[in-house]
Amino acid sequence: MPRRLPTVRLRVVAASTILLAGLALAACDPGSPDSPSASPSANADATPTATPGHPAPVFQPNGSAEDNLPLFSAITDQVWGSEERGSGRAYIDALVAAGFDRTAMQVTQDFTTVGNPVESLQFSVRWGDDHCLVGQVGPSTGEPVVAVVDQLAEGRCLVGNTRPIDW
Repeated sequence: MPRRLPTVRLRVVAASTILLAGLALAACDPGSPDSPSASPSANADATPTATPGHPAPVFQPNGSAEDNLPLFSAITDQVWGSEERGSGRAYIDALVAAGFDRTAMQVTQDFTTVGNPVESLQFSVRWGDDHCLVGQVGPSTGEPVVAVVDQLAEGRCLVGNTRPIDW
């Protein structure tokens, strides 16, 4: 399962994530060689599984962002463990399949302007009027990192240019 950080460290991680996202996006070009028509693999199934003594997390539409963090984490972990680990679309599609609102999501580019896989991929779900579920994966993070953070201006969760979720 992805790391869950103590509340005090969440704000530091959030600030770091925002900074890293801004730096990563500064080098991204919306016309990069993404593959928006690619579909996630069956390994990126959005149905988290239970482990002995721990029931599978479930989507809580009337719950808080914190209530839904376990499911967000489980989905992030499942996609990270699949062949689609570097595909922003795979994370978005798996989150949508679990019940999260596609229109409340943001995702960064999969590739740099020169066609290399990004070192850090971020994706988010805006939750209510105040919070965001944010995930960050990639070689620069090691294991997936997830957090609940405060929304930015205009209801955004990620800094910089994000990729359209138009599939």
